[in-house]
Amino acid sequence: MLATRDSLPPPPPFWHRLNSFFAFPLQMRPLAYGLLLSFCSLLFEGVFFLPDAVALILIEIGIMLAASRYGFKIIALGARGIRDSSDFGRESSDEWTYLPWKLFAITLVQAFLIGWLAYYAPILGTVGLFVMSFTYPAAVIVLVQSGSFFQAMNPGHVMDTMRIIGWPYALLCFFLFLLSTGAQVAMALVMPMFDGRILLPIANFAVIYFGWVMASLLGYVMFQHHDAFGFDAVPGSEIDDGRPVDRRTPEQIAAQRIDAEVAQLVTEGDLPAALGLAYEAQRTAASDDLAAQRRYHRVLALMPDKTATMLDQAKRFIPLLMRRDLSSEALKVFKTCKEKDKAFALDDAQMVIAMARAEWRGGDAHATLALLSGFDKRFRGHEAIPQAYELAARALVQGLGRADMAQPILATMEARYPDSEQTQEVRWLLRPAPEAAPQDPAATVQA
Repeated sequence: MLATRDSLPPPPPFWHRLNSFFAFPLQMRPLAYGLLLSFCSLLFEGVFFLPDAVALILIEIGIMLAASRYGFKIIALGARGIRDSSDFGRESSDEWTYLPWKLFAITLVQAFLIGWLAYYAPILGTVGLFVMSFTYPAAVIVLVQSGSFFQAMNPGHVMDTMRIIGWPYALLCFFLFLLSTGAQVAMALVMPMFDGRILLPIANFAVIYFGWVMASLLGYVMFQHHDAFGFDAVPGSEIDDGRPVDRRTPEQIAAQRIDAEVAQLVTEGDLPAALGLAYEAQRTAASDDLAAQRRYHRVLALMPDKTATMLDQAKRFIPLLMRRDLSSEALKVFKTCKEKDKAFALDDAQMVIAMARAEWRGGDAHATLALLSGFDKRFRGHEAIPQAYELAARALVQGLGRADMAQPILATMEARYPDSEQTQEVRWLLRPAPEAAPQDPAATVQA
């Protein structure tokens, strides 16, 4: 029995994956982006129309804003199970652009409240600071989940988030506290080794690195509880080591769902409903959607009163199969259509040649000749006629051993296309067999 997704255990707790969070900013794309942002701090002298101090402050704000936006992207995509930065390009949302500003506004409001409490009673200010620090990660999660400043400020939503995570929330806060001090520790260790302007990029990179580590951690915690938070794990997301991973694209999942519904209707004998569903799916899909066209053809083939429709659809379906290098399936569809109507033929000369070549590669000389029968009359004046002649001659000579039947083809080619490459090829195929060398009588006597 196949295990269902619901029966699978949840992802492992985040403290089992700490190494992956520290490794995330070192992936090629975030590492390159982080270094680029860090070294932008050296551009302040290029802003000649502003004092150096003002230019540096503005550039630093821009760097932190860009790093924060990417951090929110890490959280949002991590919540859906995407932990490989190379997959980030597939997903985007304008909403993430404004999340840093909303988080800044939340911080200002909370700081104002703490200041007011401290003014009213210092002990209340201390308590307020502890409460804000403890609930801050939950507020960030609510902000990513909803995109709403007001929901992130709502104590009820924040408490619901803490309840969903459960007791590990306290451990999450502890790890985030350690990471928030990590940049300071790193700078204290590294900066004595350097001096001058290079200290600015080093300090920026330390802050960016640990910020993205925290973002990766928060994203994974949300992924652990993605059902409760209302996030769908994207196809191909990592669930757990050794566990089945769904690598299907959303389009493949949708196609397989429709396949199952059509198959169920066919099993129940409701062919009109199956046809309606298959028709609507191919009508709304792209013209080169192979799954939709294949499904529609198969249902049409089951209905005797839809032969004309099936033949018309096959003239589009067969070329699609050939373009996808599915010649075997294309030939099967073609033969099914010929069984329904012996006069069925394709309107594309090059497609007929391609199918004939596929039959010849499969070793069926008779089928090759059947496809090429009357080619020069159906496609009068077409540039592919010499190719058809050459392939027909090859099938007769090499497939059936009937060089005599290929002689008229050569005569026609020499009359119409005397200098073509195909004529030379057929001429070589029909070259006279070398005569046997005369036997030495003396050798015969000695034998």
